[in-house]
Amino acid sequence: MTAEVSRLRIHDSVYATVQMNYTAGMAADQPVCAAGNASSSRAKGGERVAAAPVNPRRNQLLASLPASDYERLIPHLEPIPMKLGEVLYESGTQLRYVYFPTTSIVSLLYVMEDGASAEIAVVGNEGILGISLFMGGDTTPSRAVVQSAGHGVRLRAEMLKSEFERFGPAMHLLLRYTQALITQMAQTAVCNRHHTVDQQLCRWLLLSLDRLETNQLAMTQELIANMLGVRREGVTEAARKLQDAALIRYSRGKITVLDRPGLEARSCECYQVVKTEVDRLLPYPVR
Repeated sequence: MTAEVSRLRIHDSVYATVQMNYTAGMAADQPVCAAGNASSSRAKGGERVAAAPVNPRRNQLLASLPASDYERLIPHLEPIPMKLGEVLYESGTQLRYVYFPTTSIVSLLYVMEDGASAEIAVVGNEGILGISLFMGGDTTPSRAVVQSAGHGVRLRAEMLKSEFERFGPAMHLLLRYTQALITQMAQTAVCNRHHTVDQQLCRWLLLSLDRLETNQLAMTQELIANMLGVRREGVTEAARKLQDAALIRYSRGKITVLDRPGLEARSCECYQVVKTEVDRLLPYPVR
């Protein structure tokens, strides 16, 4: 066993202890601090959120860090539930945390003055939310909304900035991820302008599947329409076509992908452009 692998296992054990304390506090209905950050055990309206083990290394950015970088961050990573529809940050607000999804997906939305919105990117276990903190700004014009419920970890803004300013592997990894995210945003804009709703829906489903460990998504047609910035009727018709072609099964707000290769064949080139760029920039080596 190499020294680096041994150190990673030790720090995973440390994080497991933090997670056990976090879970125990939720069971006792008491606020618990993970590395000094308070975390609530209840969702909006008083509904309890089930505690679940959160492994930070299920986020591929964190998993790709060298052991020395990872061990500096691990005491400061706070496990959090990410509830469907939860707003992690609003446009123009001061960002206090960055978020690393592990089993959830978050949509970045641009909201117009009249309330209309459209998705500009999705972030899952491949990435981070809050890139403006290390790109020179503390606010962002987009809104971050949980699209698929799950879990993640968050890190205080000052800790992320401190790590970035070491000019080490973490900085280079975050910059490469930012380039991949910019590519996704640009391709989304092109897709929304030039491709059909059917093709946009295929692209959106495939990008979501890449960030999940299952072939099922919990999502209503109204929410998808809001994400794509199109009319609900257009999404209904596009979903019906995909279902008639036996590519998906849609029932009561749940979409099950039955034929991924068929979905890829039906999608426009935008999905493959984004995937290729992510694979090129973020090889995510196993350490």
